[in-house]
Amino acid sequence: MERIAIIGSGTMGHSIALSAAWAGYDVTMYGIAVKELEHALASIDSKLQVLTDNDLLAIEEVQLVRDRVTIVTTMEEAIKDATFIIEAVPERLELKQQIFKQLDELCDLTVILASNTSAISPTDIASKTKHPERTVITHFWHPAHLIPLVEVVRGSKTNDETVERSMMLMTEMNKKPIEVKKEAPGFVGNRLQFALLREAQHILEEGIATKEDIDAAVLYSIGRRLPITGPFLSADMGGLDVYTDISNYLYKDLSNTKQSASSMQELLDAGDLGSKTGKGYYEWSAEFTEEKNTEREKELIRYVKKDRGI
Repeated sequence: MERIAIIGSGTMGHSIALSAAWAGYDVTMYGIAVKELEHALASIDSKLQVLTDNDLLAIEEVQLVRDRVTIVTTMEEAIKDATFIIEAVPERLELKQQIFKQLDELCDLTVILASNTSAISPTDIASKTKHPERTVITHFWHPAHLIPLVEVVRGSKTNDETVERSMMLMTEMNKKPIEVKKEAPGFVGNRLQFALLREAQHILEEGIATKEDIDAAVLYSIGRRLPITGPFLSADMGGLDVYTDISNYLYKDLSNTKQSASSMQELLDAGDLGSKTGKGYYEWSAEFTEEKNTEREKELIRYVKKDRGI
């Protein structure tokens, strides 16, 4: 069994630590300050409560899971016995390169060095190391303890053993890993997600429909099918002849803009960043924010239960 260390205790770091502990792994979580780590543990406790409230974890198991997470404030303590390290620090290339160079120098060659980055090239992250073959991306999706997808992304020098061990660990953590065989900006999930967002922005700016109706069109049509059939399964079930005909007349009219829509830029310039500032495309009151976060969490939990046969 791999011995896991998490470098970073923020939004993703503590949630990944919870995922591993929930799956039975002992985890060492590194943070730069005790206060930061205490906040991470409080967040884990809150999430554990939600899991027990929704019958995903027995009350008597809570302390067992909690006890599997050890917090430390030095890198050396974090990696002391680790065989698999997952970095989850802010998305700054120079910071990640510095950490991976340090880990590469400190760790035995058998230790896998993984990054949770959602965008940065694994080749670039490993460029300062002497052993880039053991560097890989394991991109968890937020919230990491409830979303099953993990994208395992090869760098140009990542070897097969690194990928195989990463895929195996993610599977043992009850995730649904996919192998991204060749690095590309956005990997797989974000390329698909932002292709949809680009077209949604285009539809809004062309005055074809309101933002509310665009969201509704996704929620009540493809959103209902996507949990069962992805784009290729959907095409097969709809008929490739039909999908080819639609593609041939529709693709030329779809957005191919190379930058974010002006409507989003205007909101950004005004300091309206969405739920974090109280306004974006929508007005985010405290009540609306709580409602949407709770609604999303309940739906994700429903799918976790389905995945686990509960």
